[in-house]
Amino acid sequence: MTKRIRLGILTPSSNTSLEPLTHSIISQLPNVSVHFSRFTVLKISLENDALAQFQNEKIIEAAKLLADAHVDMIGWSGTSSGWLGFEADEKLCEEITAATGIPSTTSVLALNRALKVLGATELGLVTPYKDDVQEAIIKTYATIGVDCSKEQHLGLWTNSHFADVTENTLDDMVADVAAKDVKFISTFCTNLYAAQRGVVWEEKYGVVLLDTVVTVIWEMLQRCRVDSTQIKGWGRLLIAKVTMKN
Repeated sequence: MTKRIRLGILTPSSNTSLEPLTHSIISQLPNVSVHFSRFTVLKISLENDALAQFQNEKIIEAAKLLADAHVDMIGWSGTSSGWLGFEADEKLCEEITAATGIPSTTSVLALNRALKVLGATELGLVTPYKDDVQEAIIKTYATIGVDCSKEQHLGLWTNSHFADVTENTLDDMVADVAAKDVKFISTFCTNLYAAQRGVVWEEKYGVVLLDTVVTVIWEMLQRCRVDSTQIKGWGRLLIAKVTMKN
C-alpha cells in the first residue's frame, strides 16, 4: 500500500490564489493531499505594521494547527523573505521544526534551491509590488549572486488586490522581461494567478518559469520523495529530472 503524503501549506489570510492553484497542481498525484492554515497578512510594504505581519510567533501558531493533521512537511507559500532577507525564512523554518517536529521550507528558499540546481545567476522578476519592495528584493538576491535587475512590477500593496491582476497584464509583463534575454523568470508573489500560464510562457519565450506557488510544492515533493514529473501542464521545473540535495 502506497503511503499517503500530506503537505501542509501556510497561507496569507488575504490570499485567494495559492489554494486553488496548489490544489490543481497536486490533484494529479493520487496519493498526495494538501492542507492549509492561515495567518493575517493584509498588505505588502516596508512600513513597520506591514513588516510586523511576518513575526514568527503567529506563523508558528498556524504551523502547529497543520501539525495536528500529521502533515509530512510544512511549507510557507509566501515571498516575504525577498524583502526581509533570506535569513528570515531560514530562522522561521528552524522554529517551525522545533515547535512541531516537522521539516519545513518556503517558496523563496525553494526558489533559491531551484536556481542553484539550474545553475542560474540571472532571474527575471515579475511582481505586483511597490517600487521600494521591488528594490529590496533585487538587493536581497544580489547577496547570493543572482541578478534580478530585469524586472516588471505594478506598484500595488493591498494583498487581496494581487489576485485581481489579469492574465493579459501578466502576459505583457512576462513578455517585457523575456525580451531582455533572460532564461529564467519568477512570478514572485503567491497571490498572482500566474502558474497556470507557465507552460504558455515557457514555450513562447524559451524560458523556465519559477513561480513561487510552484517552487514550494516542488521542494516539498522532492523532500517527501514524490515524483513530481507526473505533474503535467504546470511548467518545466516540476517535470525536470533533477535531484535536490537536502
